[in-house]
Amino acid sequence: MHLSPDLSIAGALVGFLIGLTGMGGGALMTPILIMFFGVAPLAAVSSDLVASLVMKPVGAAVHWRRGTVHRKLAAWLIASSAPAAFGGVLVVRALGLDGEKQRLIKMLLGVVLLLTVASMIVRAWLTRRAEFAGRPQASGLQGPGELRVRPVATSLIGIVGGLAVGMTSVGSGTLVIALLLLAYPQLRAGQLVGTDLFQAIPLVGAAALGHALFGDVKLSITASLLIGALPAVYLGARLSARRSNQWVRPIITVVLLASALKLIGASTPLTLGLSAAWATGQLLVPLAPRIVRRFVIARELRRARQEVPEGAPLQSR
Repeated sequence: MHLSPDLSIAGALVGFLIGLTGMGGGALMTPILIMFFGVAPLAAVSSDLVASLVMKPVGAAVHWRRGTVHRKLAAWLIASSAPAAFGGVLVVRALGLDGEKQRLIKMLLGVVLLLTVASMIVRAWLTRRAEFAGRPQASGLQGPGELRVRPVATSLIGIVGGLAVGMTSVGSGTLVIALLLLAYPQLRAGQLVGTDLFQAIPLVGAAALGHALFGDVKLSITASLLIGALPAVYLGARLSARRSNQWVRPIITVVLLASALKLIGASTPLTLGLSAAWATGQLLVPLAPRIVRRFVIARELRRARQEVPEGAPLQSR
């Protein structure tokens, strides 16, 4: 069995993102294997799923110990996503979905993720606008026991995510987290990542079993990925479990955007450029209210100085 150091480095990069955000296993690693390492699509999907099956529990265990897994929400997701994932593999085998049809499915997933990113941008803008206007906003920091779980909506999320994973290897993180963000916007970032990583274990396991039986798993690829990914997943999970929403959620949106662009077929330079621009914007947006306030204060001081007669003392405001 030949081990590739380059694959291990790629596994470390994607593994860190998986631990930090819960995303990147299929949406980033599978395209990397196909485009940069020349792996056949079916082998890339199968090998990546088996690697994800080993990586997800590492990150999930960290979140479980820190109490950032919403157990009831995860239970409803698992009950629907795991059977759907195995069914997705059977659908691919029964219908004989060729590469063109799978690319169409991935493009549709990319569009869904782009719409999710757009909704997150609008929500963040409205929140910042309300904060600047001095209106109180819901903090979204309630504990796991205070979240009201909607079984029907949660089960639908699991079914959609499971079918997507079984058919394309994409969705256990990106699609499920995107849908959870829309259905449960009050979830803390740590809860969001921890719950997704936990529910993804049986989800990816069912899909990996299907691909082990009907796919093309390459153990050399899987082993090379895991050498770099396992320690990186652990590190990323520890960071996401300890950091606040303000630190992790912007990273989630950047990964969602990059995943969506790759799924719809955007070039690597375009993906990197837009993702970097969005990341820069995420850093600057929190500073905008302070900059505006300073500008307003400076303008009021200038106006006050102009209104005071020359030689008269300027009263402190």
